[in-house]
Amino acid sequence: MSLIPEVSKKDMEFIYNGLSCSDKEKFKDSIILVTGFAGSLGYTLLHFFHLYGDKLGIKKVYGIDNYKFGKPKWIERIKNNPVFDLKELDIVNCDLHFAKDSNIIFHMASLASPVFYRLHPIETMDADVIGLRRLLDLYKNKGLKGFLFYSSSEIYGDPDPKEIPTNENYWGNVNTCGPRACYDESKRFGETLCYNFAKQYHMPITIVRPFNNYGPGMRINDQRVVADFAKAIINNEDIVIYSDGRPTRTFDYIPDATIGYLKCATYGGYDVFNIGSDRDEISILQLAELYKTIGKEIFDYSGSIIFKTHWDNHYLTDNPKRRCPDITKARSLLKYNPQIHIADGIERYLLYLKECNRDEFDW
Repeated sequence: MSLIPEVSKKDMEFIYNGLSCSDKEKFKDSIILVTGFAGSLGYTLLHFFHLYGDKLGIKKVYGIDNYKFGKPKWIERIKNNPVFDLKELDIVNCDLHFAKDSNIIFHMASLASPVFYRLHPIETMDADVIGLRRLLDLYKNKGLKGFLFYSSSEIYGDPDPKEIPTNENYWGNVNTCGPRACYDESKRFGETLCYNFAKQYHMPITIVRPFNNYGPGMRINDQRVVADFAKAIINNEDIVIYSDGRPTRTFDYIPDATIGYLKCATYGGYDVFNIGSDRDEISILQLAELYKTIGKEIFDYSGSIIFKTHWDNHYLTDNPKRRCPDITKARSLLKYNPQIHIADGIERYLLYLKECNRDEFDW
């Protein structure tokens, strides 16, 4: 059984210290259900509950995942913690009554990588719509503390430049029938389900729209740019950019974002929040250059940055030119304030990859 990486230990402490006393108190006596726990966001969330569940007074953490891309090795080091009850199940059709006593729900089960949700569009929609509806029906009369639906910044599509940074009131500019629509539109419909269940059944549902998360727990075969670049660094191969390098993004280190997600989960009422970084908007080429520089320091990386056409003909179809959140609302209502700049986050991520056995992230 592998030990928890030192980078992850520090990240979990960072999350704990980023929560207020009031935030922490809300988790006392909680029974939590996490769907899709084996993904990159689940890695951080479950390690946090593993290390700090006792301090928070958490009674139980149920988890379900269908292990679509395999079972990650890191589960072995936390599964024996008695707080966890982790099961291989599919949210679309499994019996959920084993977790009927849950009072905080984290619904993150989905395929979030564009390459993979284009390969599995129906399954993507099923998790975001059918899976969500099943949860809402089960818990609509349960007196929950909180229900967190992980939507996506993809619901904004390709915003007009005057709508960037993008706030929660922007309705979006989304292609309903394009190759990304299975994800974008199922998340949008999921938000509509949440809105109406919150209204009709007075459920404390909070919707979060994550913006470009990265960090420990990501599979290097994820085929999102942050994982692609990391894979190139550890393999000492050229960093490949499958565009002209000019699209811009802000990137949020997963432990930094997790503070926001935890605050959202216990917000206690219906609302929608952007969670991401509103700093360090950089081009994909600039991101590659950062990886190259930091990779040289940590791995003695010697590769180059090159440009190619992706094998997936729709890799760039409906791909936004810019993405940057306005997080004024989260700052005001949640006291959420991301701390980790992109260079620091990349350094932490690469240090994590260096510290771990390869089977931790290459699966």
